[in-house]
Amino acid sequence: MPRTRARVLAASVLAVTTLVGASACRALTGGATARGQAASSAAAPPPAAPAARPLTAAQAQNALVTPADLGPPWAPTQGAATWRDGVLKATTDAADCRRLLDALYTDDLFGTPAPVSAVAGLDDSLDQAQLRYQVLALDAGDVRRTLDWMRTLPQTCGRFTAVTQHGAVQSVQVVDAHLPAVGDARQGLRVTLTAQTADGEPTVLTLDVAAVRAGEDTIAVTDGGLGDVSPDVTKAAVQTGVRRLADVRTQSGAQV
Repeated sequence: MPRTRARVLAASVLAVTTLVGASACRALTGGATARGQAASSAAAPPPAAPAARPLTAAQAQNALVTPADLGPPWAPTQGAATWRDGVLKATTDAADCRRLLDALYTDDLFGTPAPVSAVAGLDDSLDQAQLRYQVLALDAGDVRRTLDWMRTLPQTCGRFTAVTQHGAVQSVQVVDAHLPAVGDARQGLRVTLTAQTADGEPTVLTLDVAAVRAGEDTIAVTDGGLGDVSPDVTKAAVQTGVRRLADVRTQSGAQV
């Protein structure tokens, strides 16, 4: 074979070998890169969900329950019930029990101003009951601490004695009250205050109290009266209210 042709064949073989080696190297490098990218993607945490928008005053107002939600004989309130000052304005020695009485009298379970709030007052003229329903935007830590405190009350204040501003002595009982499994956290109480009139007649004020955290928002309900106080009213208010609050939040998100 002539020397020139031999050199050409050798050069061709060397070029092919070089190309094959380069291709294999690129394939190996590309595979490693793809595997690294896949592993990196698998290890990356999912993107955080966007934070809920703060509750607005209009949303809080739209989330309130109405007389139509509870049915007759509930109607818009005509003012504070007569038993509020006569019975609830009372004190006792135990700090937690005194805090409970103050919260019931002021209709403020959380003891901290809410930047956004809406309130509905409803009266049941048949049983002389009164319901107060609140939608609140509160700090999550404040809500958690209040719910934790409420859970302790059937033990720390299960039974105690309170004295009204007029000197009447009352026997107070606090027990757990069952609530529907709605919202993210909840606590209900039934508080019964028993006393006697000047003529020796017994008087019994019953209060159903509920607090529910639903997402970033909070609902507080108090339903009380000297007659029949049905726990079903508080349950209906809570269930309807949480659903309405969710609807208001959904509608607001759809309009953004």
